[in-house]
Amino acid sequence: MPAPPSVGTGAGRRVVFQQPEREGREMARHGLLIDYEYCTGCHTCEVACKQEHNYPVGKWGIKVNEIVLETFEKIAIDYIPFPTDLCNLCVERTKEGIPPACVKHCQAGCMMYGPVKELAKVMDKKPKTVLFAPK
Repeated sequence: MPAPPSVGTGAGRRVVFQQPEREGREMARHGLLIDYEYCTGCHTCEVACKQEHNYPVGKWGIKVNEIVLETFEKIAIDYIPFPTDLCNLCVERTKEGIPPACVKHCQAGCMMYGPVKELAKVMDKKPKTVLFAPK
């Protein structure tokens, strides 16, 4: 029977994290859930990622994009952290039971790391989320 995810709190955020486990014969697939309804565009995820992986200028494991939608009545601005092809979900950190750098340092607490099946349940309850789950 799989162990329940550990839940930690810090800076007013909830982080769901679970060590990779085997489901049958295969490793449970893990991912990154981003709740962009609450992303403030602070870029700490970018900075944490760049520092963790020593990426040079112009390279990112995660990049915050600003989306501006102008209607007749108002302007809506969303910030969407976008994992790039360089993102490996901080495999060295997660092997040790430590969440990815972007999740740990997200000041808005809008990122979660864990099993895709668990993240999909959280995603189902939120209006503005994206799920990054590389193979």
